[in-house]
This record gives sequence, C-alpha cells and structure tokens, in this order.
Amino acid sequence: MIRLILFVLALSGLSGAVSAYPLDGADQTGISRLEGYRLAQQGKVPGNRLPPGALLSQAQVQLRLQGVHDDHLLTPDPMLTNRVLALLGEDADHYSISVLDFSDPARPRYAEHNGVHTRNPGSVGKLVIALALFQALADIYPDDTAARGRLLHNSMIVANEFIRFDHHKAPFWQPEHMRLLKRKIVEGDTANYWTWLDWMLSASSNAAASMVLEHVLLLRHFGRNYPGTVEQQRAWFNQTPKRELSAALRSALQDPLVRNGLNPNQLRQGGFFSHEGKRRVPGTNSVCTTRELMRYLLLMEQGRLVDAWSSLQIKRLLYMTQRRIRYASSPALRDAAVYFKSGSFYKCKPEEGFVCGKYKGNSFNLMNSVAIIESPAGAPRLDYMVTVTSNVLKKNSALDHQRLATRLHALLRSLHGAQP
Repeated sequence: MIRLILFVLALSGLSGAVSAYPLDGADQTGISRLEGYRLAQQGKVPGNRLPPGALLSQAQVQLRLQGVHDDHLLTPDPMLTNRVLALLGEDADHYSISVLDFSDPARPRYAEHNGVHTRNPGSVGKLVIALALFQALADIYPDDTAARGRLLHNSMIVANEFIRFDHHKAPFWQPEHMRLLKRKIVEGDTANYWTWLDWMLSASSNAAASMVLEHVLLLRHFGRNYPGTVEQQRAWFNQTPKRELSAALRSALQDPLVRNGLNPNQLRQGGFFSHEGKRRVPGTNSVCTTRELMRYLLLMEQGRLVDAWSSLQIKRLLYMTQRRIRYASSPALRDAAVYFKSGSFYKCKPEEGFVCGKYKGNSFNLMNSVAIIESPAGAPRLDYMVTVTSNVLKKNSALDHQRLATRLHALLRSLHGAQP
C-alpha cells in the first residue's frame, strides 16, 4: 500500500530568519538583541558579520520621498515594463511585479506586470498589523509622538496562549553569557512592545505577530488606560462575544488601510497568524497585489503612512541587519541598504518523479517579497522599490527571487549609466 503524503507548509520566514532595525537603536527602543549584533560586528561576541549595506545608523535611515506627490509615480512606463518583463522569461505569467525607480527624482519610472492579480500575502501581511498598531497609537496620542515611543518602550507584553503554535525562532540576547540565543518563543516570555514588533517583522515570528495583534485590540479597547490589568485583558477576551471580537479585529486591521488610502480588497490581513488566535478571534481571508503593496511602500517613503513619525518607525523596523534571505540575499545588493519583508506558502502533493523541497511546491508555491533598495547605503545613486509575488511550481522560489533581484539591479544600473 502506497502511503500518500500531503506535505503542507504555511511559512513566512522559514530558516534563515532576518533581523531588522539599525544596530544603534538598542537604548532608544529596548530591543536588546541589537546590542548583541552590534558587538558581533566588533568581534567581541560570536555572530554573523553584516554586509556594508546593513550598517547604517538610525539617523541615516530617512524617508526619501517626502513632499513628492504620487499623481504620476505609478503610471507604467512601457519601455521599463518590457525590460522588467523580459527578466521573468518563461515564468512571466506566474509572476506579478511592480517596480518604482526614483533614482532620478526628476524622472521617476514605474513598471508593472499583473499588478492587480491577487494572491495570499503570507508573512508580508504583517505589514498590515504594523500599520494597525501605529494608527492606533496616533489615534490615542495624535500630537505626542514621544508618548507613542514611551508606550512602545515601556509596555511589557507577556506571551500567552495566543502564540500557540509557531515553529519560528526569535533572537534573545543574553548579556550575562554574552551570546545571542535563537529559540522558539514560549508562554511566559516577556519583552517590550518594540521587541515584539522586531520579532514579528525581523524573525517573521507568527507568535510575535499574534501578540502584537492581540495588543492592538487591547490598545484600541483601553485607549489611554492601556494595558489595563491582566485580569481586565482576559475578561474582555473571555466575556466579549466572538461576533463582537471579530468585528473589532476587522475594524483594527481594515480601517487603517482605508484611512490611509489603501484598498482592503487588494491588500488585507484577515486575522491572526496563530491557530489559537484564529480560534479565539475569527477573522477573514488575506489578499495582496503588487500594486497595493507598492502603494504601501510609497506612502511610507512619503511620510504619509499614518504620519511622518510612524512611517519612519516602520521603515526602520524593515531595515535588515542580519543574514539576508530570498530576494534580499542577492550578492548585487551587498553594498545596498535593504528594507525588506517576505513571505511564502507552499504545498506539495504526491507526484511520480517529483521530490518536494523547501519553497518548491507542486500544488502551489507562493513567494512574496517587498523591498526598498538604496545603493550604495548612505549615499545612494540607485533608489528603487520592488514588490513581487509568484507562484512558479516545482522551482525553488527563494533562489528565483534572488536571481530576479540580481538581474533587476543590473538593469537599473545600466539605465542609470553604470555597468551591469
């Protein structure tokens, strides 16, 4: 009897989890693992040496399109679109891609292919949770960014049943042992809100995303009385009907999209990333298009994602300061500052002669990447954004996205007078 094996992996940042936020931000944010990575660059503790593009300070991470209106920015340029399309080759029909090159501010160029084709965003949907949090903070403290920063720094969040279950590992700095430990988050782990955000967007931890989202709901419920007591938090979740909790979840995730000019039919995170979160607070489905993901990045670079302070914090959270993966792992980007989020979702079914592998599904094989590239870091001559989703069966989508990054970077270099 042949046993049929259905191999399903719903992954968003599998092995090789990345880490974000500039390394000099440990004191300001309380993200303690930044100190570990900083010391690793000095050779004082074991750890990966970062590429040149990953060593910017907080002050060097800036919004680069403030004051630039977007009326014409997302109008496709046929020439650039055709050049980008040629990079995709025979798999072009299975890709969606949007590219905005603003290296020459006087002549921005935009390319788009299948830009409104919807796919599941996977872990890229965590960008929506980040927006939901910063919108909630701005609603409570509209004229006081310092109060928002204090809340993120001082609010301690304890992992509870909402994290169940997650295989991703997160970085824990252990100063007493002078080492960085990577392990799964477990119930009882305690860290401030900044750290949970960092784990959500850097390590792509589903557990962290679920804790961040749980506390977005609590923040909206308690307002300036957040966080309340643990007893009050539990009472609200346990005594509120699921129908009302679902409505609160939908409002928390979708209202900020609409208020910021984004279309929830083209970019939506439906709910929690954990099974327990979905059980306790039912949500809806998640979707994305490369055009709407591009509009998210554009609003952020313009300082219009909630406001300039929020936009800058989200961009810093996306700045990669660890080993780069997938699209961002292209050697061509070594000297570049890379702001990045990716997500994958693949599924294998029995097929004679086919061996299932990571990011290589034959039933579906989704890979999504969003990236802002500033090359070289600190004094960029190339400034561009790219959002890409794909569903190419039986091929290693992580390697394919890496190759695409190399080819696109060479193309844009050539268009701006540099040798590819």
